[in-house]
Amino acid sequence: MLLRYFYNAKLAHASYMVGCQSLGEALVVDPGRDIEPYLAEAAQQGMRITAVAETHIHADYLSGARELSARTGARLFLSDEGDAGWKYQGLDAYPHTLLHDGDTFALGRIAFTVMHSPGHTPEHIAFLVADTARTSEPIGIFTGDFVFAGDIGRPDLLEKAAGIGGTAEPGARRMFHSLRRFAALPEHLQVWPAHGAGSACGKALGAIPSSTVGYEKRTSWAFGYEDEDAFVAALLDGQPEPPHYFAMMKHLNKHGAPLVVQVQAPPLLGFGSMVALLEQGATVVDTRPASAFAQAHIAGSINIPFDGAFTTWAGWLLGYEEPFYLILDERQRAEVLRDLRSIGLDGTAGTFDVAVIEAWQASQHALQRYDVASPVELAPTIQAGEVTLLDVRGAGEREGGYIPGSRHMLLGTLMQQLGQIDLEKPIVVQCQSGGRSAIAASILQAHGARHVTNMLGGYRAWSSSGLPTTR
Repeated sequence: MLLRYFYNAKLAHASYMVGCQSLGEALVVDPGRDIEPYLAEAAQQGMRITAVAETHIHADYLSGARELSARTGARLFLSDEGDAGWKYQGLDAYPHTLLHDGDTFALGRIAFTVMHSPGHTPEHIAFLVADTARTSEPIGIFTGDFVFAGDIGRPDLLEKAAGIGGTAEPGARRMFHSLRRFAALPEHLQVWPAHGAGSACGKALGAIPSSTVGYEKRTSWAFGYEDEDAFVAALLDGQPEPPHYFAMMKHLNKHGAPLVVQVQAPPLLGFGSMVALLEQGATVVDTRPASAFAQAHIAGSINIPFDGAFTTWAGWLLGYEEPFYLILDERQRAEVLRDLRSIGLDGTAGTFDVAVIEAWQASQHALQRYDVASPVELAPTIQAGEVTLLDVRGAGEREGGYIPGSRHMLLGTLMQQLGQIDLEKPIVVQCQSGGRSAIAASILQAHGARHVTNMLGGYRAWSSSGLPTTR
């Protein structure tokens, strides 16, 4: 048995390849939309990908299951559990097998047994894996978004992200009983989850890539409850806000997204196009680092730096129905577009090389900038009430402490709340460390704020400077 681990750090997404060397065939579990890494690994191992298995209809990334099937002819093994509202659709073009609790299938000498594990979603399943060349006993379990290292899947996404009311508490109760089944498994079983630290599919995911049933039973908070009501309350408390794009991922993964070969590559545009687009009110995203954007940028553009959080904030802030344009380093163009495609953001209508900034200035168009300042420098005007202080962190972070007099507006929903802000009054923006507030500063300025300042180091620097905080 061959087992390979793939990890997309920007999505905190883990996927796996299981191969049967004697058969020369491989199965991929919970693949992402970029299927090239799986194809490359299979080729290196001298194997053909003949099967793809998914634990559930994912909300946080675009699945590559149909993509792999279209390219290789692989059979899809998908859940047919759960209620009628969350069944896979549009599968006629792909060889597929729908699965229920207790079903089994094999890849050569490798046997898979399906375990229905509802809670995170109604249709969620896990896969127990046995290398029957050695023993019929399973070696591990692919848990998807059911059990993570140090945490379990959140049950509130259908309600918060997909808008299906009244599903969070019933999901939490189903999770309680699913965990009872999990706890009865042999303690030596390896646990291979679909996410790691940083994923919004849980609230306390660990950074290690795998675990065991026994270790999770002994150390995870989720196994410390005997009372169902207490467990439900604990599971639902403090879950982070799900990004806007989660709802679209649910839809696309349920019905099927366009194949990557069907997505038209955006053209490289010149300076003249920028003038026309801004006059039309188009969305232009500058992907340079926040420090460079703060010093000089084209008026009307917003800043989503191309870093580890780029995909998440693009999903929060960019729409799936409206086109957008990117300013980027052409050497990073392929990677930027690949990251956007990983969450189905295929609407890039054109790109500009970063040289457009210099061309803009050379053509006598003024560049904008916004101020940055330390908490100590900003404290007098904040404490005197001379500025509007916006805290753009998550609700959980704010509950842990905030700056007196600040207003809370989550960065992901800032665009929808701009009408509540006096854009004529000086604005200071802060987050936990200064990264999200830089994005917020760009949004405020692009929408007409007269004077915006980003607080360097954010709340963390404010607090460590001994300035007053409250809870």
